Amino acid sequence: MPKQINYQLNADELVTIRRAIARDKRAEVRQRATAIHLLHQGKKPQEVAETLAVTLGSIYKWHHRWRTKGLDGLADLPRSGAPPKADEAYWQRLTEVLESEPQTFGYPFTLWTAKRLAAHMAKETGIHLSISRLRSVLRERGYVYRRPKHDLASLQDPLARSAAETWLQELKKEPSPENSSSSLWTRPH
Repeated sequence: MPKQINYQLNADELVTIRRAIARDKRAEVRQRATAIHLLHQGKKPQEVAETLAVTLGSIYKWHHRWRTKGLDGLADLPRSGAPPKADEAYWQRLTEVLESEPQTFGYPFTLWTAKRLAAHMAKETGIHLSISRLRSVLRERGYVYRRPKHDLASLQDPLARSAAETWLQELKKEPSPENSSSSLWTRPH
């Protein structure tokens, strides 16, 4: 015969659980405290599981964690995962690269795109980050991507440009008698 589990709470535990349900900032703690409170009220573990749309095993696990670790046992445990590929030295170097023109590194282009930046950093540091990861970290660090404004002024002859601007200003000052019609449609003469 299975061992009977005592779900009853003492007065201090009941105050702690009710306070957690009402005020805890962590949603998982509020949900799990609600489960503990329902068990205290005499609900069967299966009923609590159905009410909260969780498995029966979760109810037993939450109750065990409550009994062994208290309210902190109801919080999510830290999750493991792969350590980040890029360290602070990588991000420092990336900042330096972003503040430099691509031509200083021997590239023929004048703008850093995320793809170009990821490729350059992989070549320089040996750390390969996906373009989406690079973009998200740049966004977290306050960088924004702006579309470039294409300007061909550097390729134009300064004297010809000055003459064209002068001619344009003259055209704006006095309307030509030949083109004084207010219509966009004209007849050939």
